[in-house]
Amino acid sequence: MARRKKRKEIFALGNEAVVEGALLAGCTFFGGYPITPSSEIMEIMAARLPKIEDGVFIQLEDEIASMGAVIGASLAGRKVLTATSGPGFSLKQENLGYAIMAETPLVLVNVMRGGPSTGLPTCPAQGDVQQARWGTHGDHPIIVLSASNVQECLDMTVTAFNMAEKYRTPVILLLDEVTAHTREKIEIPNSGEYEVFSRTVPSMPPEWYKPYEETVRGVPPMPPLGSGYRFHTTGLTHDRNGFPTQRPEEVEELVERLHRKIDQFFYDIQLVDTVMTEDADIVVIAYGSVARSAELAVQQARENGIKAGLLKLKTLFPYPRRQQEKVMATAKTLVVPEMNMGQISREVKRVNTGRASVRTINRIDGQIVTPSEILKVIMQG
Repeated sequence: MARRKKRKEIFALGNEAVVEGALLAGCTFFGGYPITPSSEIMEIMAARLPKIEDGVFIQLEDEIASMGAVIGASLAGRKVLTATSGPGFSLKQENLGYAIMAETPLVLVNVMRGGPSTGLPTCPAQGDVQQARWGTHGDHPIIVLSASNVQECLDMTVTAFNMAEKYRTPVILLLDEVTAHTREKIEIPNSGEYEVFSRTVPSMPPEWYKPYEETVRGVPPMPPLGSGYRFHTTGLTHDRNGFPTQRPEEVEELVERLHRKIDQFFYDIQLVDTVMTEDADIVVIAYGSVARSAELAVQQARENGIKAGLLKLKTLFPYPRRQQEKVMATAKTLVVPEMNMGQISREVKRVNTGRASVRTINRIDGQIVTPSEILKVIMQG
């Protein structure tokens, strides 16, 4: 039996792990603008991308142009990445909506910092959660992922690229400053160890191709620009040929398909980890760096005879409703610690509908939520 090749180990920042994951996933284009605390992603991409075949790195004049660049490169057939933080995330919202409407795969990493406005550029926060879901206008679907440690920064970046390509959609990866700037030993998977998904391209002749035609999965095939397939790209509501329309039946068909291509694959998209939730009376629901504090608090609670568990959210949106409902089969209390005024706790309460007691822990002072803070609330029952 062949022995598996030993994985390369490196001591890396979370932001550096994002770059490793992007390159493993096949990213060949980065367009961005430096902003703390995401800048290392751009800096490392500037060094790495030009050294790989067809790798292109561009620093744009601002975050608006950055989004335009990655959208264009994706339409040309590239796997693309951009990264930002704070005010930069706000500037990306209009073109994010364009990418959703045009069904353009891309990965957008947002390293959250204190806000609003310039806020606390070097301090952690989780205040962009609802902005990630609803920041661009209109009824739109979006996939929002999270990572709580450096290895997950790599793994979830690969996952983000796979989902973007599989569902022809932008995917947002939310980190926080602590996760992005923590340095840990991680393993770099060998080639072939990870599934790497690439967008489906048309199999029919160019003259038969309709760029937004209905499919069983709700995801139309996507040829690269310049490959002989003609298609019109617009942010306007469009018909199956990509041309603007105001016909009610065509408008409804498009918007419903945009949502359905995500909604029917919740089983693939909604990712969580659980720690000792099978018999837990108290379950902590956490994400990002706060999930690390929560896991230690849960272990300490168990040592004190309290049946505590952790539901760690790796997908924030679409919110993992069924996974929360599963832990509520035993849990009488849900504890939701966040570095904001209560953004995921809104989703927890919406799903809970009064069945369990929901207790929130919120910090908005640029400091992390500590294990002792979470343990104190768990011990109170």
